[in-house]
Amino acid sequence: MNPQSLARAQEIAIDVLAKVQPDQLELPTPCENWNVAQVIDHLVGSQYWAMAAIEGTEMSETGEGASAGDFKASFATAGQALLGSLSAEGALERTVNPGFGDMPAPALVSMAVTDTFTHAWDIAKATGQSTDLDPEFAAQCLQGAKVGISDAFRSEEGSIFGLEQNAPAGASAADQLAAFLGRSV
Repeated sequence: MNPQSLARAQEIAIDVLAKVQPDQLELPTPCENWNVAQVIDHLVGSQYWAMAAIEGTEMSETGEGASAGDFKASFATAGQALLGSLSAEGALERTVNPGFGDMPAPALVSMAVTDTFTHAWDIAKATGQSTDLDPEFAAQCLQGAKVGISDAFRSEEGSIFGLEQNAPAGASAADQLAAFLGRSV
């Protein structure tokens, strides 16, 4: 995955966020223990988290409370900031530490793509939107997740990812990705 993939995941998330109504913020999501508002706050915060890792700085923006305001604009601002960091000279050649060990910057970008796309799926599912999000892109994300996410990142509690679930026959690629990452589809 690359910055263009991240930009696409962000576009998908913005499309989903644009359809969220204020009375849906307290709805539960497939991301266990988080409601729609909490997933939105996380989506915004995760853009700043990845940006801080790329820049080698402390994370100053958490995204907390973003859902209480213009969350679509908050997410777009955070996403653009992250893409700006990734376009800096040498950004993708760096070794970064997002808080749990060193990794190549492109690995962090892949994590950000998967996180952004999957949480857009969580919000779509919770708010009754179609979860068949960009089938070709979802298939690429699924393929990348199957290569990059080992059982070491999974647990019953789902602290990083839950245990892989079965997707129903004929499930879309986005639904298959969600099931692979531990969501009930």
